Amino acid sequence: MKVLVIGSGGREHAIVWKLGFSRKVDRIYCAPGNGGIGGQARCVDIKADNIKALADFAAKRKIHLTVVGPEAPLAMGIVDEFQRRKLKIFGPDKAATQLESSKVFAKEFMRRHHIPTAPFKVFTTSAEAIGFCKSVQYPTVIKADGLAAGKGAVIAKDEKQAVRVIEDMMERRLFGEAGASIVVESFLRGQEVSIMAVADGTTILPLLPSQDHKQAYDGDRGPNTGGMGAYCPVGFVDADMMERINEHILQPTINGLASEGVNYRGVLYAGLMLTDTGPKVLEFNCRFGDPEIQAVMPLLQNDLFELMMAAVNHKLSSFGKLNWRREAAACVVMASKGYPGKYSTGAKITGLEDVRDNNCFVFHAGTSRQGARIVTSGGRVLGVMGMDKNLKLALNRAYRQVSRIRFEGAMYRRDIGSRPGQPVKI
Repeated sequence: MKVLVIGSGGREHAIVWKLGFSRKVDRIYCAPGNGGIGGQARCVDIKADNIKALADFAAKRKIHLTVVGPEAPLAMGIVDEFQRRKLKIFGPDKAATQLESSKVFAKEFMRRHHIPTAPFKVFTTSAEAIGFCKSVQYPTVIKADGLAAGKGAVIAKDEKQAVRVIEDMMERRLFGEAGASIVVESFLRGQEVSIMAVADGTTILPLLPSQDHKQAYDGDRGPNTGGMGAYCPVGFVDADMMERINEHILQPTINGLASEGVNYRGVLYAGLMLTDTGPKVLEFNCRFGDPEIQAVMPLLQNDLFELMMAAVNHKLSSFGKLNWRREAAACVVMASKGYPGKYSTGAKITGLEDVRDNNCFVFHAGTSRQGARIVTSGGRVLGVMGMDKNLKLALNRAYRQVSRIRFEGAMYRRDIGSRPGQPVKI
């Protein structure tokens, strides 16, 4: 079987890596790939947003399954185009992807289907939003409606900051048209957890829970990023909590979409806050989380290709249960200095050849190949994964490998996995 993976980040490298273990997969292509993915797949020089060229390639090469990594091509309708051509593709269609591409749609969908989330209001003008923020309780959360690469949600500590954020989004268009509408919602307190699940329109199979670290600096300080590290599993999410999440959030989401004529097939990602009154949805994504997937995939014992094909073919109900290694995995992201703001690229990366631990792997994100050299080409550069019998040992493995890798301006958090917390009693 031939598989095409679309994307160029750490998430896509993790997908390629895991697909490489399938006995049913003979060849993997990745478009466009990066400096590390070339070690496991043939990189194809087609950008992820060039939907026609990707569909043409899949048809010409007789690709058996295409897997979409990033959110942008999903929101553009790549799945609709592939399905129109009768090409098998893993991911939700454009209508389903509104759960991620529009915060307004997602919040109003949750209200319609009684899915627990924070109270909110939607605004289309900065004046109305600023006026509303004079009466809210702080901190409060302000979200750009559209896609903003994981950086469109800001926790405003006071009215002054809220006004500045609203003006940045709606007047200065910091995130372009994504800020034409915004959501202002109540701040939720508790433990955050990421739940990714594979769905086929009816049946949904949750993966192990994970927890990521969004802020740029130690101690959860600094601006939001796409994610600076993650670990799996999460000790405070037990079987009872997972059952509750499935019953009140995951399955109702799939059912609600189906009732509105949307057949959701692919990954449903629920970013949750476990509050004193129960789990509540912070956001939905329509693809694997990055870097969460880099900590979850190493623990999955099932064949990823078979799992994805079951979802595409609407056969998850007969797939059976997911099996997991009784270990822990942690991923530490190494980023370029200045990320998530301005950063330079082109720095030579050294020490990759010194990572020789079989329980570790380096997932490339913002890298490219220049001859024999691997150089930086993005904000998040590498995701260094370690796996062991418990979280502490997995983190030790990951950080040992981080210490061996160098590039100019490298930055990373030194406290990944330091807030696993206690079981949340509800």
